[in-house]
Amino acid sequence: MSDDERGEEKELDLSSPEVVTKYKSAAEIVNKALQLVLSECKPKAKIVDICEKGDSYIREQTGNMYKNVKKKIERGVAFPTCLSVNNTVCHYSPLASDETVLEEGDILKIDMGCHIDGFIAVVGHTHVLQQGPVTGRAADAIAAANTAAEVALRLVKPGKKNQDVTEAIQKVAAAYDCKIVEGVLSHQLKQFVIDGNKVVLSVSNPETRVDDAEFEENEVYAIDIVTSTGEGKPRLLDEKQTTIYKRAVDKSYHLKMKASRFIFSEINQKFPIMPFSARALEEKRARLGLVECVNHELLQPYPVLHEKPGDFVAHIKFTVLLMPNGSDRITSHTFQELQTTTNKTVDDPEIKAWLALPVKTKKKGGGKKKKGKRAEKGEGEAMDVEATNGGGQD
Repeated sequence: MSDDERGEEKELDLSSPEVVTKYKSAAEIVNKALQLVLSECKPKAKIVDICEKGDSYIREQTGNMYKNVKKKIERGVAFPTCLSVNNTVCHYSPLASDETVLEEGDILKIDMGCHIDGFIAVVGHTHVLQQGPVTGRAADAIAAANTAAEVALRLVKPGKKNQDVTEAIQKVAAAYDCKIVEGVLSHQLKQFVIDGNKVVLSVSNPETRVDDAEFEENEVYAIDIVTSTGEGKPRLLDEKQTTIYKRAVDKSYHLKMKASRFIFSEINQKFPIMPFSARALEEKRARLGLVECVNHELLQPYPVLHEKPGDFVAHIKFTVLLMPNGSDRITSHTFQELQTTTNKTVDDPEIKAWLALPVKTKKKGGGKKKKGKRAEKGEGEAMDVEATNGGGQD
């Protein structure tokens, strides 16, 4: 294959029906994987076992697809299953030796991704490990994330700018007395690219700047929203908790240690492009070898970050296709019933106006109806503001 042909192949987008099908197939698998992971979340269940089940399900389901095609199609886990509990913000996917278990009342943030032929669908969801409605500040954080996600879905569309989304989601979080967590990036997705150059920043500040960008038709985005009842300034407490890495394909270095060279060779063979969990590597050797690889920037780490103990943190991530007939949110999950403190509702007229925007621009050609009606409320119609608070869901 010539470089020109390869270049053309990389630029495949949603104007190709086959590409849309691959995105939606990956989404269907990751939505079901999320459902499976949620069903495994019970008090005293080991976090590592749940994460492994999520990854195994994605590997099995993608492995059953495109078996008999002439050209090999890469497929599998696009982001390892993470299960971050309570004030842990993200990226917690422990090694096999870890004994941490879930407890009744834990707030769980689940984050995972699947790809077919490099076309990636990611999903993130928050669930409280309890019976009955979620109340108090935990409910505020989840409702804030949910409403912010609904607003973002309506603003990530051709003609709008990334800054519009950044400003809007902060305003939504403030309505629930919550903060959008700093340092979270929503990336454009492309074939085999999970962190595209077009980015939506969670919070604008002098230390973190991104280029202004305008959304365009036929683009795909992973919209990533994390809310907190705390300061929204998470910290890295222990580098040893980091287990997820991605090969930095533009970096090279001659590693000195034998263990590092062995691990790096294994990574290049098994995980040349997508993020992976160190669980998939031989543990003792990995601990030694990964340090040198990270120090010389051959690997990009995904650190485990924390808010302060007692802070409630919620996470929602969804994949959206900017189709000619409007935005198509292809990953999601239904929420538990939420009872926010003093039944907080969104009274801000600007937020109400955003939620009233349609998601689809035309009635025809809207594609299949989603199964998760409650989570997908607003596909093609205005969003009921009360529904974002959990009390008005049908």
